[in-house]
Amino acid sequence: MLTASLTAGLHVVLEGPPGTGKSTLLRAVAQAAGLGMEFVEGNAELTPARLVGHHDPALVLETGYTPDIFVDGPLATALREGHLLYIEELNRVPEETLNVLVGALAEGEIHVPRLGRIVAGPGFRLIAAMNPFDAVGTARVSQAIADRMCRIAIGYQDAVGERRIVKAVAGVDGALPAAAVELTRLTREHAQVRMGASVRGAIDLVRLATGLAALRGEGEAAPGDATFADAAVAALSGRLRLDEGCERTPEDIVLELLERLKPRPKDQPPGKATAPERRPT
Repeated sequence: MLTASLTAGLHVVLEGPPGTGKSTLLRAVAQAAGLGMEFVEGNAELTPARLVGHHDPALVLETGYTPDIFVDGPLATALREGHLLYIEELNRVPEETLNVLVGALAEGEIHVPRLGRIVAGPGFRLIAAMNPFDAVGTARVSQAIADRMCRIAIGYQDAVGERRIVKAVAGVDGALPAAAVELTRLTREHAQVRMGASVRGAIDLVRLATGLAALRGEGEAAPGDATFADAAVAALSGRLRLDEGCERTPEDIVLELLERLKPRPKDQPPGKATAPERRPT
């Protein structure tokens, strides 16, 4: 869908939770197509001048506002060069800055005071990414912007895909990445968790458990042992966003989910499992 959208000359917003590969996907598609890309980190500090560009203040005092002292920002560069403009966290960009994009999307050009018109090259596209589930520090994207963009929703990979990612990135195969992926996926299903951990959590869990086991002079960490539990709490607890009013801690949630990974003895009734003993770290 992304490749077809770019080929058709459309602007796109990739919408999905963190860690689902939005940036990786775009970079791969752009590289395969031989497209240049200008990267912009969306945040409250992104002003129109930082996005479009500005006249060099020191040279303005010497020569006045002339075109040759204008310093292009990522939007101006993308327009002139016909590149992709990739804005991460679109819904964190201030409204006055987003308004600058309307002309580029609607007319394929922008008008800069004391400079004039910048016309988009034939390859110019706006590709934005946003996380619709994080409401802290975000703003509503105006209809003027949304109406000019296609939306591609991207969810988490399936378990097989996540295991392949963890194996490739962490360089570890076997039971450890499988257990890390299973535990990470369980955080997304817990009734008291608003947002669970992404595959990045599983990658860090594998790396941390491997390093911790080596420091302790142990073999490979495994679900049910203290090393895996220590690594799981450190790697996953900070990534969990619990429901409002939840009185439990993220550490409690991780330790609870660890119990689901342990094989239960046949003679042990449900609910009687004990959390793995954790060593001081």
